[in-house]
Amino acid sequence: MLDRTVIYAESGGQVSDKGALYDNSESQLLAEVAGAFYPVAGLVAHEVIAKETLREGDRVTVVADADRRGRVMRNHTGTHLVHAALRNILGPHVKQAGSLNGVDHLRFDFSHFAPVDAEELRDIEQMVNDEIRLNTEIETNVTSLDDALASGALAFFGDKYPKATSAW
Repeated sequence: MLDRTVIYAESGGQVSDKGALYDNSESQLLAEVAGAFYPVAGLVAHEVIAKETLREGDRVTVVADADRRGRVMRNHTGTHLVHAALRNILGPHVKQAGSLNGVDHLRFDFSHFAPVDAEELRDIEQMVNDEIRLNTEIETNVTSLDDALASGALAFFGDKYPKATSAW
């Protein structure tokens, strides 16, 4: 447990970061970070493979694997693109029912009243690929849930959103 971390903990279908703990000078590897999770809300637990003795009160520098994070982030963005394409092609009733945003792939579970036929699948794939080819810059806005919804962000009944602020 650390008082703060740059490591993203597994949450909402997205796999956790991996990385390393170094001494303050970043010259000595103290531990490899194999993953992270939330044992309770708001507290990140790091799964580490210690290379040196770690003690309570040690000061460490935390480094996340930037390549891994970038790959997971692209798959996370992909789930949003797939969701938008499904809603455009199949209808606005389509709702995400789960996902996995991994390093090398994504999985998107959704509700729909019929199997997706071959033509619909081709149209969905084309829409997602067309959007990827636009290479649109991604912008993050930290705002209240009400302001996010007013700007057009989607939220669904039953989903859990933080009360204070949300990143959209």
